[in-house]
Amino acid sequence: MNNKIKNIISESIKLKSQLLNDEIFIKKIQTVSELLTTSLQDGGKVLFCGNGGSASDAQHLAAELSGRFYLERNPLFAEALHVNSSFLTAVANDYSFDEIYARMIRAKGRKGDVLMGISTSGNSPNIIRALQQARTQGISTVGMTGKSGGAVKAYCDHLLNIPSDDTPRIQECHILIGHIICEIVEKNMYESEER
Repeated sequence: MNNKIKNIISESIKLKSQLLNDEIFIKKIQTVSELLTTSLQDGGKVLFCGNGGSASDAQHLAAELSGRFYLERNPLFAEALHVNSSFLTAVANDYSFDEIYARMIRAKGRKGDVLMGISTSGNSPNIIRALQQARTQGISTVGMTGKSGGAVKAYCDHLLNIPSDDTPRIQECHILIGHIICEIVEKNMYESEER
């Protein structure tokens, strides 16, 4: 059992080390952080969507931006699109589960906003539809996926695709990258106020 635990930790470290040494991927994180910063500075908002564990990550990251990360500061407009369960179940029932996020984007999304769609496979139909809808509204799109990027990559302005097919390891990297982005955005927007 101890070896199994050590192997899991080792695999997680190995994947993170791979990201650490990938200068192109590091630059993508910086670019996405700047995109979110610009949107928020211009009065836009950051919308997140995902399914299952990725929905939890979406909600977690939205909370980091709208609450606080490190700095004591004003809240930022960030929201996970699945938190209204009445809306979610009504749209899934009346239309289809594939439309839950796209319909919410039609209601809330505005040009200049950013949508971050999280899908380890990159093939979740509701995330694909959300990204498609966002693009029609002039909303910048960011995908967080696994290695291939799946079908969502065709609808992403920026793709943060973790070089793995192992769902738990991908999700661990998604939250790491999400935390890095939140920290950079917060510092970009508020660090000068702290001094």
